[in-house]
Amino acid sequence: MRESTMKMTLREKRRTRRRNNPVHRDDPMSGVANLFDAAMVFAVGLMVAMVSAYHLNELFSADEMTMIKNPNQPGKMELITKKGKEIKVQKLTKEMAQGQGMRLGTAYRLQNGKVVYIPEEEEK
Repeated sequence: MRESTMKMTLREKRRTRRRNNPVHRDDPMSGVANLFDAAMVFAVGLMVAMVSAYHLNELFSADEMTMIKNPNQPGKMELITKKGKEIKVQKLTKEMAQGQGMRLGTAYRLQNGKVVYIPEEEEK
């Protein structure tokens, strides 16, 4: 026989080594061991994408924040308030918006979109 056919090529040696490895023979799940790591990376990426899509980056800052969610939908409005590490979410209802008070002034929307507030003078 020829000498080249007698010797195993490097590729054949690798295949034989893999087949004879006792870890791969005993554990049929060894091929999917890294799926958990891939799922964790996917989950973290999904959370980061959702935070940026809903513009919730302000929740992670140290500043105080107030945000109104669904402002033009009666019954679905939510007020999100953040002070320090404490975050409060309140559903706003018509009963919460009613009450007694006094008129403070008048607000006007200009043609360029700006809002101007004119306070009323108090009567003595």
